[in-house]
Amino acid sequence: MPHLTFPWKSAPSPCYGSAAMIALKHPDTLPRINSIASDDLNEAERERIRAKSALFAPPEARLEDGRRDLVGMSREELATLMTEIGEKPFRAKQIWHWIYHQGATDFSKMSTIAKPLQAKLAEHFIVGRPTTTTEQTSVDATRKFLFRFRDGQEAETVYIPDRKEDRGAVCISSQVGCTLSCTFCHTGTQKLVRNLGPAEIVGQFMAARDSYKEWPSPSADMPRFLSTIVLMGMGEPLYNYDNVAKAMRIVMDGEGIALSRRRITLSTSGVVPMMDRCGEELGVGLAISLHAVTNELRDQIVPLNRKYPIEELMAACKRYPAASNSRRITFEYIMLRGVNDSEADARELVRLIKDLPAKVNLIPFNPWPGSEFRPSTKEQLAKFAKIVMDAGFAAPIRTPRGQDILAACGQLKTESERQRKSV
Repeated sequence: MPHLTFPWKSAPSPCYGSAAMIALKHPDTLPRINSIASDDLNEAERERIRAKSALFAPPEARLEDGRRDLVGMSREELATLMTEIGEKPFRAKQIWHWIYHQGATDFSKMSTIAKPLQAKLAEHFIVGRPTTTTEQTSVDATRKFLFRFRDGQEAETVYIPDRKEDRGAVCISSQVGCTLSCTFCHTGTQKLVRNLGPAEIVGQFMAARDSYKEWPSPSADMPRFLSTIVLMGMGEPLYNYDNVAKAMRIVMDGEGIALSRRRITLSTSGVVPMMDRCGEELGVGLAISLHAVTNELRDQIVPLNRKYPIEELMAACKRYPAASNSRRITFEYIMLRGVNDSEADARELVRLIKDLPAKVNLIPFNPWPGSEFRPSTKEQLAKFAKIVMDAGFAAPIRTPRGQDILAACGQLKTESERQRKSV
């Protein structure tokens, strides 16, 4: 991680309300780097992003013996495969039900399929899962998984239960590593290795369901412990949009896992051109990893801001078609002591979001070895939250979860790599 130099750190015990402090933090004095104006965010730019994404394509979902993994395939692809092995396309619907509604991984357990076809399917295909390398459950019931894929790469998934109800969110990774290098994020210390494929993305949720024995998929009148998906694990999902979109369409299919788009949130650091496409094609909830209210600071701690600065990011939020008073955009804001947690920052945050259906998640920084950041004090957290709430926005202070199980994003993977190297 590159060393950061913040100009206001030179003064001992800086006064957040001072004119000098505000002058350092709030005017946008840095020149924009490779900034793209909103009216130029066209299909050509999206194709550039997709072309770059293709350089990190996942391996084919196929075993060495030639069998293909049916997880991650669309209905149309399943129907084509059935035709290729001499079966009627309608078989795809039966198989889809067993894979995504019943959670079956063994063709012999698919009781509505004749035994000769069961054997034929087992000859050509598998219903895969990532391998659970590590599974840890915190004292607060947070459960963290480290999954290993067929090529040996690993990614993290976290289940965070609701403290008040029998439900919770599954935070899913979209890449192995990350290319964004956000300075407060442990995953940012890990280079981008590759994108995850649809089978690997859906597979994380399905493997988490295996762990909680939540099969078959609960009906509308049944409790659903794994009730929501948040694409907020390792990686930037909009830099792997095609694979993420395919996986989420599978998850949203009403005859399978059947999670509503209202139960899915995609978190992005602000890949503006793909935000537009995501809103038009998926319509899932949107979370923005904001973390700073000026370009000057955000350029340093969220380097993607140099490409898509705050002004363009906010314009994209206003365009997002799924945003409404009932489906507010969530702005994630990690609270870093003496960096972004002043009352002036809070007031600027209010100004930025004032015309949006929005809420703010205030996240205490979860320290990790090697980081130079510290969490904000409880007193400063409370002051910041009050300013935002007094302006009419929900601003819950998130309770740190899973601190006893390497909870910071990327920590579990780093520890796994360390142990493998030491063997």
